[in-house]
Amino acid sequence: MSEFDDEEYESFELDGAGRSASSASGRANRAEQLDDELEDDEDFEEVELEDAADDEIDFVLAAYREDGQPYVQSLGKDLANDLDELIVQLRRLPGDAGALGFVSLVEEVFVISRVRGQHVQVLLSDAAAASDWPIARDVVDYLGEEPLDDEDEEGEPIGDLGIVADLGLSDFDMGAIIDNLDLSSVEMLTEIADKIKLNPPFRKAVEAAVG
Repeated sequence: MSEFDDEEYESFELDGAGRSASSASGRANRAEQLDDELEDDEDFEEVELEDAADDEIDFVLAAYREDGQPYVQSLGKDLANDLDELIVQLRRLPGDAGALGFVSLVEEVFVISRVRGQHVQVLLSDAAAASDWPIARDVVDYLGEEPLDDEDEEGEPIGDLGIVADLGLSDFDMGAIIDNLDLSSVEMLTEIADKIKLNPPFRKAVEAAVG
């Protein structure tokens, strides 16, 4: 015979039921929390960046050479929000070594795209800008990279640092220009243009664009 009387047995059973109910409630709360976290992640992935406004776009310029002579022209500011369309427009331009596109945003971020037939190279001065600007995110997507989530990596360029190495600016020197935090993105691109002998036309186009 058991030494437990009816009262003790009843008490034991109720305590066990209470613990089971508590565990079930805890699991339900945790499941709900996980659902919320997943929804937050999905919301983050689905966030659409607003296009850069006209006053946030310093310039969109295209440069190319014909018979060794440099030519620089302004392109529509809407191209500062669409890498694919920028590439399409650059592909239409003539050029002995393809065409180069230069985009500068809020004097802090730049994108360079080089198009030679079906061969396309891109460079973004700051990978973290992909969380702020559509064209920066386009570059990250184009390269098949994951968006940064590490604050320590902010300010790091992404893409081809040797994008104009054959034109006179090595990947090392390109990196040095980007690392110079005393320069705005406008000044960086102007210096890059100087190194690959696009000035004075490039400088004149910049002055016309930014005043």
